[in-house]
Amino acid sequence: MKKFLIILLLTSVSSIATAGMSDNDKSKTIECTGIYYANSMIPQGELELEKIVHSFAAKKFLNSYLIKEGVKEEKLNKDVLKVVDDRYGKPYEEETTKKCDDFIFKLIPGS
Repeated sequence: MKKFLIILLLTSVSSIATAGMSDNDKSKTIECTGIYYANSMIPQGELELEKIVHSFAAKKFLNSYLIKEGVKEEKLNKDVLKVVDDRYGKPYEEETTKKCDDFIFKLIPGS
């Protein structure tokens, strides 16, 4: 019985560790990456430097994370730029950025 529980525990842990991101999570993360990228291009006179730096750092971190999770760099760049094209020139949206922050913090432990 003890061996059975140990095997069950090890199987569960290894399954969780190799599960990776779902396609839905990848899509939402790519969208947030684009939002952060667009935010990072807002001029400092229109947005606090702290928010620009936060957005730039989040974009860089998420790019690396998504590539590590198996997203091809060419596809990532194409999809992120679609979001940037849609948002470029628009004002900073506090609520949208907060939703991305919350989603990413839940998705990636220690982010």
